[in-house]
Amino acid sequence: MARENLNDLTAFVTLAREKSFTRAAAQLGVSQSALSHSLRTLETRLGIRLLTRTTRSVSLTDAGEHLLNDLGPYIDGIQDTLQSLKDLNGTPSGTIRISTSDYAINTVIWPKVRGLLRDYPEIHLELIDDYALTDIVSNRFDAGTRLGEQITNGMVSVKIGPDVRFAVVGAPGYFTQHPVPEHPNDLLQHTCINLRFPTHGNLYVWEFEKDGKSVNVKVEGQLVFSRIYQNLSAALEGFGLAHVPRDIAEPYIARGELVSVLEDWCPYWDGYYLYYPSRRQPSKAFSLLLNALRFYQ
Repeated sequence: MARENLNDLTAFVTLAREKSFTRAAAQLGVSQSALSHSLRTLETRLGIRLLTRTTRSVSLTDAGEHLLNDLGPYIDGIQDTLQSLKDLNGTPSGTIRISTSDYAINTVIWPKVRGLLRDYPEIHLELIDDYALTDIVSNRFDAGTRLGEQITNGMVSVKIGPDVRFAVVGAPGYFTQHPVPEHPNDLLQHTCINLRFPTHGNLYVWEFEKDGKSVNVKVEGQLVFSRIYQNLSAALEGFGLAHVPRDIAEPYIARGELVSVLEDWCPYWDGYYLYYPSRRQPSKAFSLLLNALRFYQ
């Protein structure tokens, strides 16, 4: 295939990932009609249909899926190489996308990176709030965060925050009507506030440990949220018990607005790690961000 077709290939990869002519055209900086023309030109040259289009959606054919899987990493590599060349003689720049959570953003990431962003205005940062274990490669993230160091093959992990301790908390008024739990299994008799992971839909199972013994409890209650700060707010209003990071509950515990229970069953867990693909050459902007986030014990 002639080298001048690289633009058509890039257009296809962007459209296949975005599954929207509007979003893909905006990302590429072209009109939707120009993007449609590029796709038709590519399909004509290949002699095969790559996408199925309706008025509301764009989906890949089997051939399109095969081409995206094989071609996508090469397009990403070209873009990474071009960005690294820009870094040689210019100021750090570019967009960095991180899949993370609201808790990690508020307590670990944002306090560390806001100074960096002031010093380097050409660096653009997208922090996508997502509690699921997102596939950062297929979803085109530069990095993700997880509690603990366990990651998949081909990834590099760097610790970016201190160890985390969770707490089971409830409002004082709640305990005037309910007994204080003495064992994690007692939570089955309590009204608890659940956390549902937005992507795969599962409820978070409350995890406890004491003297080397682990206990996981599937709690029940009237409320389910998808963000940890909403669980904390509901507990403050007396709607039940919440299982939240201790540091965000501590100010309310200190003021007597929340009561912490089962403390001997709530150890410290390994803190947040940033993970990213080992095969990709980090840009100067990403390296600066990584150094800003790195946790030194």
